[in-house]
Amino acid sequence: MKNSTVRAANRLTTRWAAVAPGGDTGTVFTAAGVWPLLALLADGADGPARTELAEALGIPADRAAATARELLAALDGVRGLRAATGLWTKADLPLAPRWTAGLPEGTRGTLSGDPDADGRALDAWAAERTDGAIERMPVTLPEPPADTRLVLASALTLGLKWIQPFTEMYGLTQEGPWADRTLLMLRRSTSLLDRAGVTRGPAGAVTLLQVVGNAGVDVHLMLGEPGAAPGEVLATGIEAATRTRPVTGASLLPDGEPGPGLYAGTVLALSPEPRLDIQTPAFEVRAEHDLLGRARLFGLESAADARSGHFPGISPEPLAVGSARQEALGRFHATGFEAAAVTAVGGAAGCGVPPRIRYRTRRVAVRFHRPFGFAAVHRTSRLVLAAGWVTDPLLHPDAQ
Repeated sequence: MKNSTVRAANRLTTRWAAVAPGGDTGTVFTAAGVWPLLALLADGADGPARTELAEALGIPADRAAATARELLAALDGVRGLRAATGLWTKADLPLAPRWTAGLPEGTRGTLSGDPDADGRALDAWAAERTDGAIERMPVTLPEPPADTRLVLASALTLGLKWIQPFTEMYGLTQEGPWADRTLLMLRRSTSLLDRAGVTRGPAGAVTLLQVVGNAGVDVHLMLGEPGAAPGEVLATGIEAATRTRPVTGASLLPDGEPGPGLYAGTVLALSPEPRLDIQTPAFEVRAEHDLLGRARLFGLESAADARSGHFPGISPEPLAVGSARQEALGRFHATGFEAAAVTAVGGAAGCGVPPRIRYRTRRVAVRFHRPFGFAAVHRTSRLVLAAGWVTDPLLHPDAQ
């Protein structure tokens, strides 16, 4: 993947992250699924719509289609990630040959004009391309005569396993919005202290944890200061996870509580190895986004004005954007992480003679005990594949 393309897509992710989370509601989204579609629209747009789309993309419109093809091909080459595109048009809609020649390979279909029949066909495509994670195509299909003339869609599905799985346990918190809930907590330890670290942004300190996947994709968890705005925490964390904002690793942090949910110190231990103890709840987040509700963010303000056409490079027939939505899923559990878009038991030592303690070593503990953000990041390119905010973690099965 070209660095310039990754930076452009990640900028859209960061801008979306700053406004996506809302109060008590969790969310998940993937700008990597939206960005190529905006690029293909920009290639066929003119006037203010072309200018606004190019600004949202962060690249010139005349390079957009080729860049979208390159990005989608690169995404499809990431182990554990499936990427697909689809185009459906009315049979009587003429399409510009230059635009269709620039489309990435993918499904081509015809819209009948029957909302029910077309909806079933589009839903089947979404479900098949996401292994059933997304069952419906998030598109509006009005009744004739105001029917949809064209549908352009993308689907991304990510599945990865942790290099080191977690152990499931009961989890209870004594304060905050999860107080007295019996959560399905995940626990594990590692000697790699710098899997955790702290960065700083407009809302203060943010603690990050890198959970390494087996498919070249890692998930970064992000916990901000109490009361910090979710959007600011998530945007700051994404910048740190993509290495555009510095992070101080836990091995270099001072003793005490150097970051939210983070505790560091020197302890007496049986081994000289340092240890990072991790606790986080399992979670599943689903969300549907109306992109026209934030039309300026996505460069769609002028394109959504139905009083005139904006895409002469797509068709000689006047076209405007009638709807633009995304449905996404993010799931974090003991053995891995899945994303799709079209989105505590204690132990005590047994009886016996206690061994001699010989070492003073570094011990760090990180605990995600209140709402936090996450981002799945391709390790090599640093492209953000999915991101979101967790407000309702999973309960332990015995508590439901």
